[in-house]
Amino acid sequence: MSPVSQLANSWQGSASQLGEPTWEVTEFFPRQENWNADEYLALNVNRLVELVDGRLEVLPIPTITHQLIVKFLCSLLEAYLQEHPGGAVLFAPLPVQLSSGTYREPDLVYLSARRLAETDKYPAGADLVVEVLSEGEAARQRDLVIKRREYAQAGIAEYWIIDPQQRSISVLTLKDSEYREAGVYEAGQTARSLLLAGFAVELDAVFRAADIA
Repeated sequence: MSPVSQLANSWQGSASQLGEPTWEVTEFFPRQENWNADEYLALNVNRLVELVDGRLEVLPIPTITHQLIVKFLCSLLEAYLQEHPGGAVLFAPLPVQLSSGTYREPDLVYLSARRLAETDKYPAGADLVVEVLSEGEAARQRDLVIKRREYAQAGIAEYWIIDPQQRSISVLTLKDSEYREAGVYEAGQTARSLLLAGFAVELDAVFRAADIA
């Protein structure tokens, strides 16, 4: 076995470190064999890839619960923009530039009319972003801590964090280059935006839309 193969075999799903090959990307090029259904479904090829300080980060595959929440929130934002024209809501995959070496792909992105007019292929920053937490401690750390810091540094005015595990929504608003909690909402409550006047989300409706019978 070659040294490269030995390193690849020792990776075992941990994040690639600086100076190493991006082992996660090698999963996109499996050896052609007689695959069965379980082996096929275990392949992590349907992935979002973000650029963070010049390093690739491969994100978890979204679950159906994750996607149902994203779909529902997108529909609410679309309906809001029908009543309040100006700007657009877009969804991943769409690279959003946070700095010269960092691009993230938020689950949902609201761009004001002014920002849209200044955008060519990919937006530089955003006005509001939404992340639905994926399963796993690494994913939660990324959205709750790392992206919170990065989105604040990029000057994104509002950040919504949807937590399917806790069935909660946190609305963060930017003040003095840091996020402050405008509200943490739970069952029976309504989350409200400070940026988009009149935009409100009933938590029970969000998680009801994601409940799989």
